[in-house]
Amino acid sequence: MRSLILLLSFLCLVNCKEDKTSETELITAGSSSYTISFENAAHHEAEITATFKGLKSGEAAFRMSRSSPGRYAIHEFAKNVYNVKVTNGKGNALETTRPDPYSWIVNNHDGTIIVNYTLYANHGDGTYAQVDETHAHLNMPATFMYAPSLENDTFNIEFKPRKDLNWKIATQLKLVEGNTYSADNLQYFMDSSTEISDHMIRSFEVDGQKINFALHHNGTAAEFDDYFEKVKKTILQQKAVFGELPTFDYGEYTFLGCYIPNATGDGMEHRNSTIVTSTRSLADGADRNIGTVSHEFFHCWNVERIRPQSLEPFNFEEANMSGELWFAEGFTSYYDDLTLTRAGLIAQEDYIKGLTGTFNYVWNSPGRQFFNPIEMSYQAPFVDAARSVDDINRGNTFISYYSYGSMLGLALDLSLRAENLNLDDYMKQVWNTYGKTETYYTIADLQQTLNDYAGAEFSDAFFNNYIYKSGMPDFETLFKTVGVQLKQNTEQPAFGLRLKNQVITSNTMVGSGAYAAGLEKGDKLLKIDGIALNETSDLNKILGTVKPNQTIDVIYERFGKQRTVKLTLDADTSYAISSLDDLPEVTKANRDAWLGSK
Repeated sequence: MRSLILLLSFLCLVNCKEDKTSETELITAGSSSYTISFENAAHHEAEITATFKGLKSGEAAFRMSRSSPGRYAIHEFAKNVYNVKVTNGKGNALETTRPDPYSWIVNNHDGTIIVNYTLYANHGDGTYAQVDETHAHLNMPATFMYAPSLENDTFNIEFKPRKDLNWKIATQLKLVEGNTYSADNLQYFMDSSTEISDHMIRSFEVDGQKINFALHHNGTAAEFDDYFEKVKKTILQQKAVFGELPTFDYGEYTFLGCYIPNATGDGMEHRNSTIVTSTRSLADGADRNIGTVSHEFFHCWNVERIRPQSLEPFNFEEANMSGELWFAEGFTSYYDDLTLTRAGLIAQEDYIKGLTGTFNYVWNSPGRQFFNPIEMSYQAPFVDAARSVDDINRGNTFISYYSYGSMLGLALDLSLRAENLNLDDYMKQVWNTYGKTETYYTIADLQQTLNDYAGAEFSDAFFNNYIYKSGMPDFETLFKTVGVQLKQNTEQPAFGLRLKNQVITSNTMVGSGAYAAGLEKGDKLLKIDGIALNETSDLNKILGTVKPNQTIDVIYERFGKQRTVKLTLDADTSYAISSLDDLPEVTKANRDAWLGSK
């Protein structure tokens, strides 16, 4: 074998041209390769060449994605692609047919298809792409065509950053040479968002791995230094939950941050990186931006490696539905502010008070009578940045799986702590069983792991009452164990609607007095209990004169006609959450174990 290799090497030296192919050219001669440039960035355009090699004879297809990793809805990225020109490996033009709005079919190729096209991109977040003279912010499914038949082969890309704008490249893709990067397959390529801009970079090492933050912003280096210290504290507190960082590919994890006015607020997790975008600068919104950082970094365990079977493999041609989002997104949401509290970035009293809004949204929503947390998760393709023009009734039927799961995480954590256990150790057990081994889990697996950790009686009670059904845990009792008070002020009336300039602005809440009276979105209220309204009327002040269960007359206008209805006011069922003072030592210790630094 060795002599054969030497002979082949000699023949190559004899026959190869003097301007022999560079290492980069050999690597980029893979099955799918791309170049992208930004000469017309001022008009939000990128020019892309995609080369697909090694195609089988006969019909070949290439396409744009319809969905994006970390999102669950359909987005139809093909709508922003135009100027499509297709040739074979010799440069001869090829005819294409369009079987659907997002695919192209080619016959009579020579094993190679070269596609040149223009991309329009002007939405800078975790789902779409944005190209302008400040940056090229690229989410791969929104940017690059692909050939499905080559999905398991190597993907290579050469970025051509604007040197006149001092652009640099930040990405989780493997650096090959210069501005050329690679991915082992389509799944990794599509998961590798890229920020090309005049950004700043900060890094620190944790247990031999590097955490990078590439930040495109208009602030100062000093502001970034201060912010990065908060990022470090956040990362170390999350590491303490699991006992270790994941093993990142190529030994690095990178935050791709854009805190600029032309971006759109978002966060999107990827395997070894995350997109974090905001219109808020560090000077104006660092405390709010760090919440997204906390959420997205927790995802490098929970969802990227502790991954539900339902999302594997990710389908770029359809919506992606998962019944586990109450855990994947919701438990992650529970940990985002909890982490910041443990890191000393949110005061414990502020964290406790801050639970109020989400708590009321989840437990006072009529949506629980229609869907349990699993079924709420199934709604993701309709709500996760999905768009529709017809009216919807989600205010009555839907609770965000982020919020619902966050409250379930809170309930499970406090319930476990009452048993001298805790959610951190349960998450660590899930990590060791499924995440570290990268074994995809099901809901039954989560239940079994809780069974192994806390016992069958505890596990079955939690899942049967709160996951497979929509019951509400006994938070009043649970909160007392950590010195938190939960109260309802049922002496105040509630109207069951939202009003602006006398007009009801959303569907009235199922089960409320307004709903029972037949009032609906778009109705204009003229009089309440004999009091004439105008555009500046304070509804709370008017309701201050009446009591729960009192029946009042309401005169309103619908479709140009006046109507009168009797409305029986409900009691206000909203909750107030507050931190108790002068705690017994055992309660104080429980709270510190919950919210204190790990």
